[in-house]
Amino acid sequence: MTTMLKGFLRTVAMFAVMGLFASVGASAQTGKLKAYFIDVEGGQSTLFVTPARESLLIDTGWPGNNFRDADRIAAAAKLAGVSRIDYVLITHFHDDHVGGVPQLVARIPVGTFIDHGPNRELDKGVTEHGYAEYQKVLATGKYKHIVARPGDVLPIKGMTATVISADGDLIGKALPGAGQANSFCKGVETRPADETENARSLGVQITFERFKAVDLGDLTWDKEMELMCPVNKLGRMDVYVVSHHGWLQSSSPAFVDALHARVAIMDNGEKKGGSTPVLQTVAKAPGLETLWQLHYSAEGGSANNTAAEYIANPQGTDAGNFIELTAAGDGSFDVMNSRTKATKHYAAMR
Repeated sequence: MTTMLKGFLRTVAMFAVMGLFASVGASAQTGKLKAYFIDVEGGQSTLFVTPARESLLIDTGWPGNNFRDADRIAAAAKLAGVSRIDYVLITHFHDDHVGGVPQLVARIPVGTFIDHGPNRELDKGVTEHGYAEYQKVLATGKYKHIVARPGDVLPIKGMTATVISADGDLIGKALPGAGQANSFCKGVETRPADETENARSLGVQITFERFKAVDLGDLTWDKEMELMCPVNKLGRMDVYVVSHHGWLQSSSPAFVDALHARVAIMDNGEKKGGSTPVLQTVAKAPGLETLWQLHYSAEGGSANNTAAEYIANPQGTDAGNFIELTAAGDGSFDVMNSRTKATKHYAAMR
């Protein structure tokens, strides 16, 4: 190779690196956290991308369906400008959360998997099968693996993801700014302990400077009461990712009302989740400005669904429309319905 050619190649490489850093720098200067609530038809899959260009995917949707969910996740990643998923957090081992792992890794590179540890639901059926398929992916040795515990802060650059619940355990003390007595606990129904993987859900609080959101997977009513009564250990949130797809096994009034969230986002399907009691609880929660839904809830009907402009996939449709959230460090944020391309702005609270 001639000296002139070597010099030319070094120059090309230098400009390529400069271009890369310019791109990253421009992203960092915008200072925005992105979140994509992906339609996996009543499962869960939520992609967070930080200004540092690190990505966290919470759950992977269903298996099967000819790569439907993996393809939708990959499309969201492309829209977000990332070519890999740095961290995949599996809340628990039910099929609509972990089932999509094998197809996901076939569609897009993954760095690290995060979970709560071994499966605890020995049903000799779907849950054990989904967990076994996930273990096969980990056994390839291609991926790092983190078992998270309450109080851990996940190693994601550009935002703070604090583990709230994992494997049936909860944070032992209130988060900063929380710890007040919860008046909403009075009179709320007490339910027996849930013995499924739902109660083992790995849940996180996402903090981006002044912006706060909480996603607890399918954490059940009994665990919510431990977390929020008699003391609210979480404090107020800007965004509540409605637990358990809006099913009535979760979202107790003591929990939802104490969060005082400005926005709730429900990853329901038309015929999965979106229970009428939960729709009603969320709609009347103190401080709520908007409930957004991935699908119209057939059970909720016209009396209980949110307004049409806040539903990504209306009744009878299966278009894979998503909801996009863009948060600024001052606590302001925007939510966009990909079906209509309409955006609603939420100003920073003073």
